[in-house]
Amino acid sequence: MPRDALHRTGALIRHNTMLMLREPGPLASRMVLPLAFLILLHPLYEQDQRGQRGIAQAVIATIVTFSLLAMSIAGSTFLTERIWHTWERVRATAAHPAELLIGKAVPVIVALLLQQAAVLGFGVAVLGLAVAGLPLLALVMIAWTLTLVGMGAALGLLARSLSGLSACYDIGGMILSSLGGALVPLTTMPAWIRHVAPASPGYWAVAALEAALRGEAGRTLTASAVLLAFAAGACLIAIARASRGWGRSARL
Repeated sequence: MPRDALHRTGALIRHNTMLMLREPGPLASRMVLPLAFLILLHPLYEQDQRGQRGIAQAVIATIVTFSLLAMSIAGSTFLTERIWHTWERVRATAAHPAELLIGKAVPVIVALLLQQAAVLGFGVAVLGLAVAGLPLLALVMIAWTLTLVGMGAALGLLARSLSGLSACYDIGGMILSSLGGALVPLTTMPAWIRHVAPASPGYWAVAALEAALRGEAGRTLTASAVLLAFAAGACLIAIARASRGWGRSARL
């Protein structure tokens, strides 16, 4: 990457980090709520699935569900620019669309990784979660975070209003999480849900996390590769939208 591009990207990262920290409410809620959920509901998972299986299910359910809901952080960074009528000004600068996306994505990636690390750290330190493959787990967290940021960016660039964006990540997040078997194991669900589950990124996140916790490299790498494919597809949509200005709305 040329020096000018690095300079522009670094400036965008610093600017978007500052904007995120100036409004810490959404970020704080996405950090605190998962831990509250895990504290309150992990006894139910442990009662249903004894030992490490119950603990792992509780931690995975928390990570996948609340990280999907945290797509709002990524989406809102783009939509607020459009609401403020500053997005077109940013697009008119020398910055390439990929630089704009990277500049907005990096602070969100850090926030989502911190969220997942907090849940995992609580699971290990307080609940006694066993982690057989820490490097594999780090790989899964990165792949899953990139998927979330890509989907969040695409939604933020395609949504026409804050209410529409909110509906997308609230309803969509819960559907993708449930279809993926995060909240309830797929073995207990109807057959038709098990058939459509692989279409959800949440399914592959659950599979990758389960495999990483057990130290199963093959399954972890396969599921992570699928997640990265989802991430690439979402990023292509976001870059195309940022480049061509699709779907502009008079309400913005």
